[in-house]
Amino acid sequence: MKKEYILFDNDGVLVETEMWYYEASKRALKEFFNYDIGFEEYMGIMTCGGGVWSVLEDADQEAIVTARNKRNVYYREYLQSKDIVIDGVEEILNELSKKYKMAIITTSRRVDFELIHKNRGIVDFMEFVLCEGEYPRAKPHPDPYLKGLRRFNARRHQAIVVEDSQRGLISAHDAGIDCVVVHNEFTKTQDFSKATHRIDSLEGLLKLL
Repeated sequence: MKKEYILFDNDGVLVETEMWYYEASKRALKEFFNYDIGFEEYMGIMTCGGGVWSVLEDADQEAIVTARNKRNVYYREYLQSKDIVIDGVEEILNELSKKYKMAIITTSRRVDFELIHKNRGIVDFMEFVLCEGEYPRAKPHPDPYLKGLRRFNARRHQAIVVEDSQRGLISAHDAGIDCVVVHNEFTKTQDFSKATHRIDSLEGLLKLL
């Protein structure tokens, strides 16, 4: 595979954070609306690019804002107290950086992204990072990856996307970019039939490329 650019998803690919976003959302929904969101329901919403608050019918918008803010507080607490490291990521990125230009394209909020990567070293290998709100529409729309291509001044065939979710795969596929899906226990039940390649771990990317 002759590629020059690698566009990485963040959550679930470079750091293990997705389950904690789910736990924070679940906690806030239960606390403020006494709503128990199941895993399958949550994953369905995430695949479509929606928010967990869409499960609420006729809920007061002010109450939703309060709950969302609390969810964000819970999430940041988890980010600072839970082990979110994926072993070997820095070593793999170091090897890849010798041959490829790389960037992170994420749906994370910038404030959360900065907290996740504080003193972690991963961003040092990247040319740039695009977070939520820095492109017109979020995944599963193609906008995030199309903007990534433009930032690199690259053509579709020159790049590859590394994802772990169906939402991210749809985004890359609709942008016309080859997508490698790396296995993640949190998203393993999703549909990855449109993936160009599937790998068991990020280390597999070294062999693939």
